[in-house]
Amino acid sequence: MEQSIQTINTIISTRRSIFPPSYIEKEIPDEVIKNILENANYAPTHKLTEPWRFIVFKGASLNKLAGFFSERYRTVTPPESYSQARYDAAGEKVLKSGCVIVINAELHPEKLPEWEEVASTACAVQNMWLTANAYGLGSYWSSPGVLKELGEFLGLPDNQKCLGLFFIGYHDAPETPARRTPIESKVTWAE
Repeated sequence: MEQSIQTINTIISTRRSIFPPSYIEKEIPDEVIKNILENANYAPTHKLTEPWRFIVFKGASLNKLAGFFSERYRTVTPPESYSQARYDAAGEKVLKSGCVIVINAELHPEKLPEWEEVASTACAVQNMWLTANAYGLGSYWSSPGVLKELGEFLGLPDNQKCLGLFFIGYHDAPETPARRTPIESKVTWAE
């Protein structure tokens, strides 16, 4: 038991947001991605709705997702402000990633309030993050201002909501210590 506690403490305390500029070109095996997703599936879920839904972009499909961001830049940018360099850069984070998983929540308003489904999905993403960290992968959850449009682009059904993108990649980022204020400043013990 002691070893299990030490292992989980290390995995949790060393988890960081590692961004695509630090990713290196190394393919992530499908088995690793499947294990990350399988662990997401064990998140807590009220009324067993299991609201998390994921769309995996890997390999050639990353071009499709990158294209969405580039075209979105083109459509919202006035002609006088348009820059080819910014157009090219709009999808660069996607293309530098070994895998991008779009995070969606399936809502069940007749059963539960939306926040509970979002909270369950966030727990699933935390499981993904910890699993990726255990594999030595960098990852981070991005929530750009185009989530509604991304959901439309992906053809999500009306009862699903896009919550962001989970970028994953092998990386060469240096280890950095956690920057957290002490837990004592956030906890009150009831008497």
